Amino acid sequence: MTTKTFRSRLARALGAGKRAMYRGGRPNVVMRLWNRLDARLYSAGLVIASRAVVLQVPGRISGREITIPLAVADLDDEEYVVSMLGPKANWVRNVEAADGRVVLRRRGRSTAVQLEEVPPAERAPILRRYVAVAPAARPHLGLGPTAPLAEFERIAAEHPVFRIRKRLSP
Repeated sequence: MTTKTFRSRLARALGAGKRAMYRGGRPNVVMRLWNRLDARLYSAGLVIASRAVVLQVPGRISGREITIPLAVADLDDEEYVVSMLGPKANWVRNVEAADGRVVLRRRGRSTAVQLEEVPPAERAPILRRYVAVAPAARPHLGLGPTAPLAEFERIAAEHPVFRIRKRLSP
C-alpha cells in the first residue's frame, strides 16, 4: 500500500468516525463532553487558537445560557461562523430565536455581537474558507479547501453561515 493510499483510507476512516459522533445532527455523549471541555478552555483563554471562539446564546426553550465552541472563518476582512451540522443544529435554532444577539468569547474576553445570516447564494467562498480553517468540519461538509467553488455552491443551502457584526446597542 502506498503512502497516499494509506493517508486516503485513514482520512476516510477518521471522517466516518467524526460523522458517527454527530449522528442525527447532534453530538453524542463523547462529543458533548469534548465540546464542553473545549468551551471552557477557549473561554478561559487557555487555548489560544486564533480561529476558536465560544458562542454564548440563551436556549430557546430553557432560557439557560448555552455555550458551543466554534471556528471562525475570515474572508475579505469579515468574520463568519458556520454550522457544519446544518440548519437544525441546536445552536443555529437558538441564534435564530435570539434574533442573532449573542456573545462570543475569544481568548478570555467576551464581546456582544450580532450574527447576520448570509444568503445561500453568497456562502460558497465562505464555506471554502471555513473548511480551510476548520479541518474537523470537512467530514460533515464532504469537501476540502481545494474543491471547486461549484461544489461549495451545491451544498451552500445546507450549511447556515452567519456574519459576525459588533453589536452597537445592548
